[in-house]
Amino acid sequence: MTTDVVRRIAGHRERLEAALQRALPPHDHYPARLHEAMRYACEGGKRLRPLLVYLAGDVLGLDSPRLDSAACAVELIHVYSLVHDDLPAMDDDDLRRGRPTTHKAYDEATAILVGDALQALAFQLLAGDASPGLSAEQRVRMIAILAEAAGSRGMVGGQAVDLDSEHRHLTLAELEALHIHKTGALIRACLRLACAAADRLGDAEREALDRYGKCIGLAFQIQDDVLDVEGNSATLGKTAGKDTASGKSTYPAILGLPTARARADELFAQARAALQVFGARAAPLLDFADHIRTRDR
Repeated sequence: MTTDVVRRIAGHRERLEAALQRALPPHDHYPARLHEAMRYACEGGKRLRPLLVYLAGDVLGLDSPRLDSAACAVELIHVYSLVHDDLPAMDDDDLRRGRPTTHKAYDEATAILVGDALQALAFQLLAGDASPGLSAEQRVRMIAILAEAAGSRGMVGGQAVDLDSEHRHLTLAELEALHIHKTGALIRACLRLACAAADRLGDAEREALDRYGKCIGLAFQIQDDVLDVEGNSATLGKTAGKDTASGKSTYPAILGLPTARARADELFAQARAALQVFGARAAPLLDFADHIRTRDR
């Protein structure tokens, strides 16, 4: 990555961490153990989804304070999904972000409540956002975007299909449909949240960002499948080889590793091409595509 990219991402990540610290309840406030566990669950991670919110805002010329609540909300939804996905009733994992999963560090009941509380907090933040220039209509639109992406027609629906598909051989079309919902819906929502915060945005620009989000979301999932095969638990921060052990269909299993990598590269190229309408203004999201294309975790 170039120095400018590193500096931009570091600045947005620092801003997000400060905003999350303000948004999360203090760890010693009643009920203290729940609040402590919420903060535990939110520590660490790549923060790619909130970074996408901020970087889309950069492309659209939006001030970062206008996007703080949206960036926090999408990260809280993501973390809640991880906490619940790791539970024994679902993926049954012991390691997340390089340390014990929330239900291992605390207990299963607390982990369920942590996920519930983080989800509620996400929508509370959007509803109560008092950022200058952000109208009530825009806040309602953001709530609708995130709710749709997180619900049965998005992330939760994808997780339901994923669980139902264990030890079944999915077709490529079925696998892509699954991940467009489970992973892609929330990533796509990051771009849509930034669009909702913009006062004036043409259809061509809105469609370009949506197309970018769709391509990046699917490419990201293919990368995850490849890393699950090639990576190790220490680097990934989660249990390597878990998908294969769980009998899940993956892109490498269906396509083979070389073709899976080529498909991801094709999607990254399509994502970059979608941004042509922005010209030089697209640089932050073009840099982000390059950033995640070379990730190892």
